[in-house]
Amino acid sequence: MNRVGLGFDLHPTATDRPLVLGGVAVPSERGLGGHSDADVLSHAVAEAMLGALALGDLGRHFPDTDPRYRGISSLSLLRQVLALVATRGARIVNVDATVLAQAPRLAPWLPDMAKRLAETLGVDPQRVSVKAKSPEGLGLLGRQEGIAALAVVSLEVAE
Repeated sequence: MNRVGLGFDLHPTATDRPLVLGGVAVPSERGLGGHSDADVLSHAVAEAMLGALALGDLGRHFPDTDPRYRGISSLSLLRQVLALVATRGARIVNVDATVLAQAPRLAPWLPDMAKRLAETLGVDPQRVSVKAKSPEGLGLLGRQEGIAALAVVSLEVAE
């Protein structure tokens, strides 16, 4: 049986933090603020995995009130979510994700993001798609006040 989950994440920009997306450090004047490394792409993928199995959200499993998660790599959180998903007898079929950012332009780093996510999830890189879209200057994303990501994950579940 297949299960599908949808994930979303949004973090505000911060001038004193690096920009990490899909585990890749992207050169930028602004990073993202958050309790962990604020990797919205990895967070959206993890949220989608949890959602596919109705396991709640990242905040439930990794609360921002817990000092153990301060500054943690979101790929580490993604590995922990993958382990939880595996205990439920599920495996990843594919991941499709989109980052929404006015700046920086992300096209040069998208293949590395997809590769890094595939490695972390233990799947063939052909099963992970990462795209980027510009908000065309509209709203808080267009004003560069934040960066968001959406992800859809398909899981095969043994039932």
